[in-house]
Amino acid sequence: MAVHEEMEQARRSFHQLLDRASESDLRRPSAGTRWNNRQLLFHMLLGYLIIRALLRLVRLFDRLPDGVSRAYSRLLNAGTAPFDVVNFAGSWLGGAVLPRRWMLTLFDRTIAALHRRLDRETDVELDRGMHYPTRWDPFFRDRMTLADVYRFPARHFEFHRAQLTLPDGDQEQQPSD
Repeated sequence: MAVHEEMEQARRSFHQLLDRASESDLRRPSAGTRWNNRQLLFHMLLGYLIIRALLRLVRLFDRLPDGVSRAYSRLLNAGTAPFDVVNFAGSWLGGAVLPRRWMLTLFDRTIAALHRRLDRETDVELDRGMHYPTRWDPFFRDRMTLADVYRFPARHFEFHRAQLTLPDGDQEQQPSD
């Protein structure tokens, strides 16, 4: 299944990025965010960490009338400013204090748990859906299924990977002649 490969690719990439980065590389500002590389890497990990909660929400709201998840989505969209503050501060703090080894272990455990959960999903389950707050993330769509939620963190990961300024990242600095 493609989602399994996306998760494994992200896991391998996360390991390579952290394994190859020096402490000064990790402290370097990222491109286009207010985080440094270490904090942005934690934010990329966070994209996978939140999936379990998002999956539970889909299962809950799919059983309710469509208007309930639509109203919930509108409420969350209205709270975008506080969400942005918490999202920034959480990634800033997590990236500032969580040791590199712990980030790697947490990423591995999260991916393993998502693999196991995805293997148990049925087609009926993967078709369950709900409305999402589209202002919270550029990869949230108005209505997302469980299958969409499983794919979300890989898109989020690749988007932010391009903002890293690590030597082996997409923003690799070229030697001057």
